[in-house]
Amino acid sequence: MVQASTVTLYDLVSDITRTGQWSPVCTSCWWDDDVSAATVGAWFTGRNELPHRTWETRSQVVAADRGHEFAWIVGGKFVRWGFTLTPTGTGTTLTESWEFLPAGIAMFEEKFGAGAPAQIADRTKQALDGIPITLREIKRIAESIRR
Repeated sequence: MVQASTVTLYDLVSDITRTGQWSPVCTSCWWDDDVSAATVGAWFTGRNELPHRTWETRSQVVAADRGHEFAWIVGGKFVRWGFTLTPTGTGTTLTESWEFLPAGIAMFEEKFGAGAPAQIADRTKQALDGIPITLREIKRIAESIRR
């Protein structure tokens, strides 16, 4: 649980320009469209870095419900990332989700052939391993805002 309101947390996680402050892989993000706040349909680019590779992805916002949910789909069809916010007695339960979509699985199968299952398992593990790190950092940042 995070000792911050759902609106405070939403405003934080939907500011994609701050993603590099909490993500263990995504070091920076910027809006591709002429927007300054998350809106459904808006596109942004994220720069990702691991010790053995660096890459950029474009993502489209698919949920921007202030105080409730912020989500995006990488490439508009491959992977869905999102945050849901649930008010609790004195704060908010923040949940991060990640899932390969059918088009993402198909793209990996086309790109990696017989090696696709191992690649999919590796990417899934990286994403799921990063979620607790991300949530811990967002909690730290959000609770420091209140002070």
